[in-house]
Amino acid sequence: MFKYKYSAKLLLPVFLVLVTLMLATSCKRNRKYKKEVHTDFSYDDFAAQLEVAIPPLDTLDKTLYRSLKHNMMYAYAHNDYDPIWLSHGLKADNSAELFFKELEDLQWDGLDPERYQLANLRKLQEKLGKKETTLADAIAFDTAVTHSYLSAASDLLFGYITPKKADSLWFHVNDTTWKAADWLTNIQVKYVSLNEFRSKVPTYELLRAEYKRNRQLATDTELNNSIAALNSGDYGELDKGEIIENIIKKQVPWIEEGVEGSPLLIAYQNYIGLKPTGKTDSATLSLLAQHPDSTLPRIAANQERIRWMQQDFGDLYIIVDVPLMQLFLRQGGKNAMHMNVVVGKYVRQTPSLYARMANVVINPPWGVPPTILKQDVLPGLEKSGAAYLDKKGLTAYDRRGKAVNGSRINSKNYNNYTYKQAPGDDNALGYVKFNLPNPWDIYLHDTPHRLDFDKPDRALSSGCVRLKYPQEMALYILGELEKKKIDQPKLDSIIQTHVTQWNILSNKIPVHIAYLTAFEDTLGQHINFTRDIYRRDGKLIALMASNASKK
Repeated sequence: MFKYKYSAKLLLPVFLVLVTLMLATSCKRNRKYKKEVHTDFSYDDFAAQLEVAIPPLDTLDKTLYRSLKHNMMYAYAHNDYDPIWLSHGLKADNSAELFFKELEDLQWDGLDPERYQLANLRKLQEKLGKKETTLADAIAFDTAVTHSYLSAASDLLFGYITPKKADSLWFHVNDTTWKAADWLTNIQVKYVSLNEFRSKVPTYELLRAEYKRNRQLATDTELNNSIAALNSGDYGELDKGEIIENIIKKQVPWIEEGVEGSPLLIAYQNYIGLKPTGKTDSATLSLLAQHPDSTLPRIAANQERIRWMQQDFGDLYIIVDVPLMQLFLRQGGKNAMHMNVVVGKYVRQTPSLYARMANVVINPPWGVPPTILKQDVLPGLEKSGAAYLDKKGLTAYDRRGKAVNGSRINSKNYNNYTYKQAPGDDNALGYVKFNLPNPWDIYLHDTPHRLDFDKPDRALSSGCVRLKYPQEMALYILGELEKKKIDQPKLDSIIQTHVTQWNILSNKIPVHIAYLTAFEDTLGQHINFTRDIYRRDGKLIALMASNASKK
């Protein structure tokens, strides 16, 4: 059908429905209703009054498009204004009970069930099936449940925070098709679970499990006593080391399964996103002393980020987690490749985006982008003139494509030229480049700076993503996926020519570059936290807290 993101200003509160019903004295069906209380209402009675409260769609009113109000109109109009959640006798249908149970489970998605008025829905339900039940009671219940269902479905499918309000460098577009309003018209035949709207990305389910685990840990008496002892310094019969060990084994129980060759403390630091020193430094002690529920807002923030992306990444895709500084090439639900990457430094942050890999370039030339031209090349020219260009292997070209002598370039005219670096051993892109056409000119590439990949802090680039194993990935994509006859010796021979070779891909690989500060381990079994390298968590967490109950 259509995709939408509604505005809170366009909601249809239940009290307005009730007011409309109270004021309504007639309807299109020209039926009159008595004021006395009775419980033998028919579907015709329901439909006649509901059509007064929820008028037909105005397809010319563009302000209603994609709004929750529009979706309620659509659902009831296409259901002939019959009840959606009521059975004969205008009692709550089984589908309503299933929905209420699922609302309770939204807590593991980092969503408050009361955001969807669960307690109020229960109160409205209690009014049904009694001698004093009115038709208004039945309509109020049905419309309220529909409102909550559409709201919850939208939040799960698209998120409830506008991405740009939380992250100006978030450029993913969730283009998932919205079907909730359509499904509502058939929900008494087949209830469509809220799970249909959850992300199918493996990370999401792991985050739900981690949220639930940490919520349950918050009530663990033994863990709470150990944390209290660490904070107070009163260790009782144990020493400080034993207290720390107890906390770690409670909070990260799979460490006991064996991180082979890795001490307990290092494994904990890897889990919590600290530099793995193996020492009880102040940062480590500070996190050990926090209660497990302190991680909940961070988990919820990353669930929200995943909801901003496509619901299903498909069978083959690449995901780069920027704060983790790692890339995963996944096929058939497994990691076909995994590697460390270098991402943008804090002052030149790598944006979050979705694009498709269009081609693989061997021996790529490099054209200096505007940001690097202004921030790097210009200072170099001002300091060293033409010698800077020679040192960097750059050649300047005029607008006709003719090479220009570097001695003619200065701070006043430098912007009149383009600057390129020929393929070679010192090329900034290395020997391989993976093009992902996008407005921000972000791509994946090789680099001559090979020593950076073993550093714990790899936020060192000017925005693009540098790969530790670019040649291996090129061979996998071109050989395994594209079925071209290429191996390492052949790739080496191409590289040695220093001649650019473009390999257009028949299957454009989806590439997701995302900012996730909680992500699964390399085995895809557990969530680990990362450093918030661009300090984006705080703003999103604050927005989520302020909007948690708004609907």
